[in-house]
Amino acid sequence: MLKAIGILGGTFNPIHFGHLRMAQELADALQFDEIRFIPAASPPHKNTPTISAEHRAAMVRLAIAGNPVFSCDERELHRNGASYSIDTLQSLRAELGAQASITLFMGSDAFTKFDTWHRWQEIIQYCHIALVQRPHAHQDNLPKVLEPFLHKHYTKNSDDLHTAPAGYVTMRQITALEISSTAIRTLFEQGCSARYLMPDSVIDYIQKCQLYRP
Repeated sequence: MLKAIGILGGTFNPIHFGHLRMAQELADALQFDEIRFIPAASPPHKNTPTISAEHRAAMVRLAIAGNPVFSCDERELHRNGASYSIDTLQSLRAELGAQASITLFMGSDAFTKFDTWHRWQEIIQYCHIALVQRPHAHQDNLPKVLEPFLHKHYTKNSDDLHTAPAGYVTMRQITALEISSTAIRTLFEQGCSARYLMPDSVIDYIQKCQLYRP
């Protein structure tokens, strides 16, 4: 069995229990040895967040403290230009070696736009992809160009992620926690409480640094 590492990238602006619970459920279901949270410095498909990457990474570190499976990987913060997944995966592969199993977590809704990602055809050479399906979530139609890709790489057997370092796409359902970073930012802007949506340590950090104020 290969060492299995899960990758969860995002702006984490801010991180919340939806991110954390998803990572924990996937770690358990797919038997990962480690889950790396990778904050994006300059996400190519979103506007660059007004909150600095350093603040967002600090919130991730606070949120995952105490979980021995979780870690914060800040490599995208130290790289100039857009935070392309292909660059991050190549860097991870160089660090971890050819025989580590790397799995990129991706929302099934985001996968419908996968063909717009930078050098998307190459990504599967460096990792597996775990598509995360929220129960009752609306699913957009898959573009025609992605249908043969999914057919070629799809597996229902999670053991495949442990016997090959890359090349498979699988799908998992997770608990539906309807929490969004956008809604949390709005709460802070309105002076309302975000308690029970995110760790108290992150709330304390936001208040101490006066983030998300109007």
